[in-house]
Amino acid sequence: METNLMQLDELFHLENQDLRSYSPLTLAYIGDGIYELIIRTVLVRKGNCPVNQLHKKASSLVKAASQSAIMEVIEEKLTEEEHNIYRRGRNAHSPTMAKHATMADYRRATGFEALMGYLYLKGDYQRMLELVRMGIGEDRL
Repeated sequence: METNLMQLDELFHLENQDLRSYSPLTLAYIGDGIYELIIRTVLVRKGNCPVNQLHKKASSLVKAASQSAIMEVIEEKLTEEEHNIYRRGRNAHSPTMAKHATMADYRRATGFEALMGYLYLKGDYQRMLELVRMGIGEDRL
């Protein structure tokens, strides 16, 4: 994956940015996409099945309540740096809110997505995947 991202940087002439300069909502924006891609990839790689089943399973894992539950599992295992990113994302004031989520779940989910975005842009894919696996557990996939 890292090689592919380096190719992305080269092909699109992208420069490395200081990750501290990104707003937590920007980190959450990319983190949302990365987390969904991880979930979809795991589900598809587990075996071929109807797309509507894949969608239902993926939707249940990427909704705000599920991401909030993941944070409850992994929060105590975060490093100080990771916790700071999560906290910034959780405390960011978003102009929108998920339709079927409590405000508390939505904020924790935004913090989780910010953390995923940060780890992705940092290139720490192993830690990102470790946290996702820890938070979801094998039985939910």
